[in-house]
Amino acid sequence: MASRTDLVEDLMGRFPHVPREAVLKEDLLRGGLAFDDAALTDNEHGDVKPKSYFIFSFDHRTLPELGSAALRRPPEEIVLTGGPYELRRTVVSVRINPSSPYRVGTDSDGRLRLFLDGRPIADVGLPPMPAYYRHTLANGKSVMEVAPTIQWGYLIYLTAFRVCQYFGAKEECQYCDINHNWRQHKQAGRPYTGVKPVDEVLEALEIIDRYDTNRASQAYTLTGGSITSQVGGLAEADFYGQYAQAIEERFPGRWIGKVVAQALPRADVQRFYDYGIRIYHPNYEVWDKRLFELYCPGKERYVGREEWHRRILDSAEVFGPRNVIPNFVAGVEMAATHGFATVNEAIDSTAEGLDYFVSRGITPRFTTWCPEPTTPLGRTNPQGAPLEYHVRLLEVYRATMDAHGLSSPPGYGPAGPGRAVFSVSSFMDTLPSADS
Repeated sequence: MASRTDLVEDLMGRFPHVPREAVLKEDLLRGGLAFDDAALTDNEHGDVKPKSYFIFSFDHRTLPELGSAALRRPPEEIVLTGGPYELRRTVVSVRINPSSPYRVGTDSDGRLRLFLDGRPIADVGLPPMPAYYRHTLANGKSVMEVAPTIQWGYLIYLTAFRVCQYFGAKEECQYCDINHNWRQHKQAGRPYTGVKPVDEVLEALEIIDRYDTNRASQAYTLTGGSITSQVGGLAEADFYGQYAQAIEERFPGRWIGKVVAQALPRADVQRFYDYGIRIYHPNYEVWDKRLFELYCPGKERYVGREEWHRRILDSAEVFGPRNVIPNFVAGVEMAATHGFATVNEAIDSTAEGLDYFVSRGITPRFTTWCPEPTTPLGRTNPQGAPLEYHVRLLEVYRATMDAHGLSSPPGYGPAGPGRAVFSVSSFMDTLPSADS
């Protein structure tokens, strides 16, 4: 049986136009990695920035099954360099899988390395604890709990509402564990605020602004679960919009304001813009009509796929096409038992969706699917999608962007291998850098 090393190196050879850093990163994102105890953090009391669990678990095991990694959190991200593949600097979001063939540990010289099939393949850098994480709000809450940063400090991730009103088997998206992630953290006794008060968010941002002296943080994302009725007496646009309005009044122009929300009617989208949001992410999740109806039953019931797409196009008239960046979950196209049986079929479908939006000036982006074990698709597809699908997606993504003359989307930091900081997929590592 071929090893994981054989698989990775075969794809690196077959797809030379895809950066080898991206091939490796996609494999880590889709399948996770294990950590030796020596590579775990001391939570908020050490020198390494711990994983914040900012919205989903992004793990291949539940908290009770993670062992030491549940007590001492893994790092938020790692950065890979060097090794036999001569990797350029590559930032990767940490997704824990104790049975992964990838392991982070120390070599005989005490250096932190990434091992694949027992062989060291890269040097590993850990994110330093930011100065703002060492301070607390007046009520004792940590900045990490209220306003964690990801993407090596570039993005402040504000999950204002940590549960979703698409609830239960007939409404929840079949790949999403937002509701379970909230439950497991509460059951473990961890602080995990369901609805974050606006004043707490502002206080956390004040701490970040004061101590982020290098101005590493460049953007914030407002997001959370979908709202089908109200939260605190507010519908979705006004609930998330109230945070943007308060942030922009207190910190005008300090950060790029982004919101991840449902595809809302144009009047609601206009309110987002009026509140100060400048980038809108109305995620379309999966392109295929049949799979959208199966995997996103709540969104199909409340909005519907065709209306969802129409609203995305309408939002481009408010924000400008370049600033509408809908996400899809790369890999669920191939999830059994309803997904495509072959990589070719899955890529053809995804490419059709990419061309639909990119030809209109809208730039989709994607998150590499992590098959979390509490989700229906994760339970039936613990291995996720084939690595070849992810590598070919990177190839067709760049080709589609090139064909329509689009460059990397705004609000994601620098593009290009060795430069990208976006950590939950490799699309930014694959696109050309501004000076290339």
